[in-house]
Formats: sequence, C-alpha cells, structure tokens
Amino acid sequence: MLRARELSKRYRQGEAEITALDGFSYDFPPGATAVVGPSGSGKTTLLNLLAGFDRPTAGEVELAGVRIDTLDEDGRAGVRLAHAGFVFQSWNLLPTLTALENVAFPLLLAGVSRLERDRRARGLLERVGLASRADHRPNQLSGGEQQRVAIARALALEPTVLFADEPTGNLDSAAGARVLDLLLEHASGERRLVIVTHDLDIASRAERVLHLRDGRLVRVEDDAAI
Repeated sequence: MLRARELSKRYRQGEAEITALDGFSYDFPPGATAVVGPSGSGKTTLLNLLAGFDRPTAGEVELAGVRIDTLDEDGRAGVRLAHAGFVFQSWNLLPTLTALENVAFPLLLAGVSRLERDRRARGLLERVGLASRADHRPNQLSGGEQQRVAIARALALEPTVLFADEPTGNLDSAAGARVLDLLLEHASGERRLVIVTHDLDIASRAERVLHLRDGRLVRVEDDAAI
C-alpha cells in the first residue's frame, strides 16, 4: 500500500548541492508510523515525497499499488484524491470558504452529492469539536481551530493513507490529545497513518517510530506504544 525504495531528494543551492533525503527505504505497515528527527533531518521532505507533492531525485514511491514517482502532477493528484489525506503544518485552508465548505471540498472534487457532503462535513466538524464554528471562515478562527478544520478535511474521504505534518503543533494539550486520538482511531484495520512530529510523547503512541538524521533512516523502533 505504501512503500519507498532508495528514495533521495537533492537540491541546488548556489554552487552547492543539498541532500534533503538520502537512500530512504521502508515498507509502511498498517497502523500508525511516527517520523522523528532533528530540524533539517528530512522529515517533511519525506512526507512530501510519499504523498506525491514532490518528485524524488532518485528512487521509487508506491502508493496504493501505483508508482507515483513516475506520474506527472495531475496523475499524482488523482492518486492522492482516491487514496490519501494530508494534514499540512501550515493548514492550507481556502480563505473564501467556511469551515464546513473547506471540509467538504475534497468530497466535492470526488463527486459526492451536496446532501452527503454536508452530512459528512458536519459530522467531522463535530468530532473535532467545531460544530458551532461551521459557518466561520478561516480568518474568523484561531490557529488551533484552523488546524482542527484541516484535520477534519483530511479525513473527509476516509483515506487509506493519512499523512500528518506536526498535526498538534498549534493546539493546546487538551485539543492536541483529542486530535491525536482521532488520527490514531482512523489508522485501524488496513489504513495507515504517517505522522511527522518533534514530540516524543506523541511518537510513543505509534506502533513504530522511524528516526531520521541528515536525510537518512538511522533507526526503526517497533511496538513503540507504551
């Protein structure tokens, strides 16, 4: 369902070549996988490559049985829409849409009826504690509320793979715990959650933890939950 083979990403910076990710290989099992490491270790680069937002310099990414590293941007977007959800660190909400409309947007792209879009979006907003804020636009919401809208949107199509980049970084401890519970609940059965975090307490709740350093996978901890 999700695997990487010898995945590398390099950038040019002036005369220098920067290696953001170097030879990463891993088969992601069902359940929750946390990715940890110091700043600049390649965590977000890895997430962007696995989700198909960027293409690798070398290596392969297979998502839902498709080699997405060989696809153009439209092709990768199509695979994402069908199989993946993504919680951005910067939220990426559409400013002209309400919270309800933001959550419903992936359902609109997938051709879901208006009545069903509304029902599912309202249910998700209720699960993240924002039912009363459904008609508010992003600039009327706090940072933590916007983050919860982004998480609800990522869950709208019930993706088989959910990617999350520091999903609790802008939340207080109570809201963060609620959101993490929701993400982990989603990662049941054959579904997968890949979560980038700097918080080792959050990472400890995943079934496994991947440690990155200088763009390389240096250690894998299985059964990390305590």
